[in-house]
Amino acid sequence: MKVKDKVIVVTGAGGGVGRELVLNLLKKGATVAAIDINKKRLDETAKIANNKEKLTTYICDITDIAAIEVVSKSVVEKYGAVDGLINNAGIIQPFINVADLTMEQVNLVMNVNFYGTLNMTKTFLPLLLARPEGHLLNVSSMGGFFPFPGQSIYGASKAAIKLLTEGLYAELLETNVHVTLVFPGAIETDISKNSGVEMKAQPEGEKPAMKMTQPDDCAEQIIHGMEKNKFQLYVGKDSKMMKFMYRMSPKRAIAFIVKMMKGMN
Repeated sequence: MKVKDKVIVVTGAGGGVGRELVLNLLKKGATVAAIDINKKRLDETAKIANNKEKLTTYICDITDIAAIEVVSKSVVEKYGAVDGLINNAGIIQPFINVADLTMEQVNLVMNVNFYGTLNMTKTFLPLLLARPEGHLLNVSSMGGFFPFPGQSIYGASKAAIKLLTEGLYAELLETNVHVTLVFPGAIETDISKNSGVEMKAQPEGEKPAMKMTQPDDCAEQIIHGMEKNKFQLYVGKDSKMMKFMYRMSPKRAIAFIVKMMKGMN
């Protein structure tokens, strides 16, 4: 679906890839309803975009389906319709094993990543189905198909998004709604800070274990994939490499990533 002159809803729009998605969509001529729970960061996105005509921001907790319904009605009242939904919002867990996580930490990750995506989809899908052409794009993660030690619950939430989106693709195959599933690798964003997770500082002069994709590059690839109606999209060399390694030998691939991640947390 070409995004020009379309109304697109984007979650997690307050920074990182979400902010870059908003800016990219506006540059390509779309109208954007930007959603985030953080007002300050969302205001920063609006200031950078500087496009009051085609951008409206909404402070919303995507774990609260009643709040999402209020936003959906507001978007329709303002723009008349919704053509696309990009479920980008997400958080990571502390870099610790499942045995050491509290249930509060577990539930927070699942509620934001999986149920937030499901809440948005359930609310906006009827609006997409009412359009001549619609598009649903869900952001999973490299961690959604490949296990990372210390991020098992995050990975489980993203794996749930993977299966949910693949199921939606099957259900919507003969409708007007296209479905895209994205697997980003490591992206250079503030997701750790925004998730309330402390990361071990990188020693000065030491190269990171994996080269990260820049947020604007990630956003460009995502929107390009959306416009090409891609079913699955792997963003970053690391994501593509892990896909290949995991298919060849899951056990060796897991042993490799365990070795790579030692000392990162």
